[in-house]
Amino acid sequence: MQLLLTRLAPSRFQRAVWSPADGPRATPLREAGVTTFIGGDLGSVAARLLPHIVHVHRAGWPQPELLRPLRTAFRQAPDAARSPDGNADAPPRRLPAIVETNVFGRHDPSPSGQLIDVTLFVSRFCAERFARVQGIAAVPPRWRVLYNPVDTALFARLTPPPAERDYTRPVLGRLSRPDPGKWSPLALHILPVLRREMPHFRYDVVGGTPDAERYVREHGLSDNVRFLPPLRDDTELSVFFNELSLLAHANDTGESFGLAIAEAMAAGLPVVTHPCPGLRDNAQLELVEHGVTGLVAETADDYAGAVLHLLRHPETARRMGEAGRRKAAALFDADMQARALEALYDEVCPPEMACKEAP
Repeated sequence: MQLLLTRLAPSRFQRAVWSPADGPRATPLREAGVTTFIGGDLGSVAARLLPHIVHVHRAGWPQPELLRPLRTAFRQAPDAARSPDGNADAPPRRLPAIVETNVFGRHDPSPSGQLIDVTLFVSRFCAERFARVQGIAAVPPRWRVLYNPVDTALFARLTPPPAERDYTRPVLGRLSRPDPGKWSPLALHILPVLRREMPHFRYDVVGGTPDAERYVREHGLSDNVRFLPPLRDDTELSVFFNELSLLAHANDTGESFGLAIAEAMAAGLPVVTHPCPGLRDNAQLELVEHGVTGLVAETADDYAGAVLHLLRHPETARRMGEAGRRKAAALFDADMQARALEALYDEVCPPEMACKEAP
């Protein structure tokens, strides 16, 4: 949301964001000239701004407490505010166009869900699973795919191009929240195999859990594994990536998009990942093309073998890193995604319509 909002043309869009609580994203948003509203509900903010477009980022399942206040706010807005020319006899201003970024590809059949004009899935996988499970054709104009944005220009500036990166270093990395739900046993069970085959390998972990730290201690792996503190921004993330030869992704929940994967690709790193069974998230397989931008493995032995293969074949890692960087720039670039979002906003609320109404 931050990357998209700060890239919308300020000459065309009055940009504002509402959040129930303040946090670390507020400062860069404010520095970019974005108005921030903290606390209360979305409806009260909408009643003050009377926006033409409201873009909500949410899980996708019913959240009436988020959307219902919009309807109430516009029903209760004063006539003078609702009418473009201040004419009390004019019809109430329509609800704003509501765009949803549906983070997990879920369905909202509730009355409040009917307020949404356009749903954006963050991967083709989410759109296709939604269509298969719900029996609803996830096609435009109601349903679209807009990948999560990555600041590919920043990663290109702060990380070495694959032609200059040293892929011979036996260093792999893992990046996630410190949440057990973001882990797979694969991320740990590969370690004894790696140590046996490559005793001096290093594994840098951001987002370690108590269980992971206990596993490392109990298996005598402390000399190989470093648990690092959380990263505050993309600059620190670039420093982390610059130490690695590959990203080892392992998450049994799967990814509805896979931002850490996309960012690693933008930094020129090959990625090793695994599929998830059933209807779990599997967008990681959309990002990581086996043999092209990385390797896909199912068992711990196969996963460890994939990591060892890349560490022992730096030219293969370089080729996959180059392919990943190209793919990230072609599909996930933040400026490109912002332009696509502006085009969507013009579609749901044409400029000539907005000019006839109060801002």
